[in-house]
Amino acid sequence: MSPAISLQSVRNMSDSSQSENEYQKGVKHLYENGIQKVPNKYIFPILDRPNTEKESHVNEANIKLPIIDFAELQGANRSQVLKDLTNACAQYGFFQVVNHGVPIDGITSMTDACKRFFELPFEERAKYMSADMKAPVRYGTSFSQNKDGVYCWRDFLKLVCHPVPDVLSNCPSSPEHLRKQTAAYSKETRNLFLMLMEAILESLGLWGAEMNITEENDILEEFEDGSQIIVTNCYPPCPEPELTLGMPPHSDYGFLTLLLQDEVKGLQIQFEEKWLTVEPIPNAFVVNIGDHLEIFSNGRYKSVLHRVLVNQEKTRVTVASLHSLPFERVIRPSPKLINKHNPTRYKDTDFATFLEYISSCEPKKKAFLESRKLS
Repeated sequence: MSPAISLQSVRNMSDSSQSENEYQKGVKHLYENGIQKVPNKYIFPILDRPNTEKESHVNEANIKLPIIDFAELQGANRSQVLKDLTNACAQYGFFQVVNHGVPIDGITSMTDACKRFFELPFEERAKYMSADMKAPVRYGTSFSQNKDGVYCWRDFLKLVCHPVPDVLSNCPSSPEHLRKQTAAYSKETRNLFLMLMEAILESLGLWGAEMNITEENDILEEFEDGSQIIVTNCYPPCPEPELTLGMPPHSDYGFLTLLLQDEVKGLQIQFEEKWLTVEPIPNAFVVNIGDHLEIFSNGRYKSVLHRVLVNQEKTRVTVASLHSLPFERVIRPSPKLINKHNPTRYKDTDFATFLEYISSCEPKKKAFLESRKLS
């Protein structure tokens, strides 16, 4: 190679032979076609790339999130588990739930059905490609393949899953059983979300058997008819994982996200200004606080930045269930958590405001939530 021709120039020339349309087909399509180098379109700026050399030290890079035993939360040990939950929400913004009651065979069937979807021929997956953020079913890549300046190494299938009958009509008919499994899984995760939110309201002092707070009674009823979006993510093997990310640092928009991981590591959270890899627990749910809960709690519980690493060897598939109030519902800090020592810290918001924001600019870190903060 001539010294005058840099490696970046070679990449750019290689990229020029790839049409933009090829990139919009997603990273699974690139992987299936045997790509050997990460295209320039997917290369993150140096400061945003994962520091794989530093993060290869397991003792420094891994984190065991607080574990909430859901069976104990429902039993005689509830008061202690509520204290643990309070600490997890306030200190980490993340925790893992075990003994959650969601049938293991249902988890396995949902995961398998999602993996089979990404194994379909591209032409079959492409039937569900859409740039419409409001589409009830949407297959895509990165965050938004029509807007992102740099693509991330991720394909996704997004499904609006409430009301449940809509799941059956909107969900892809192939592979076999995906519709049935998604409908069943959405019911199970919704029930778990409702019970977790009841405990979180209690941890905030807004709910309890001895209380009679009509506003929080009302919000629990609204959660029962609230929004639910299931996003299954596929991160294929990447030839140069040190140059890109499966997902860049971001926070989730809703109240809670219930994430089902496989055995392949990849999820990292920002804790004490370090990026730490979350240790997977088989069949457990990783639960994280979303922007809406930060707003509702008036900042007591905070949504936390997280990102996804990719690897050279294995495909990683995850299933995220994102929960909030109904799409049209305005989210605001609970009046019970506001006083002269803790004034209102956030503007009111709703899902339409969120969609308008992310449709007009590339989502970065907690930019949307920052836009809702009162100075």
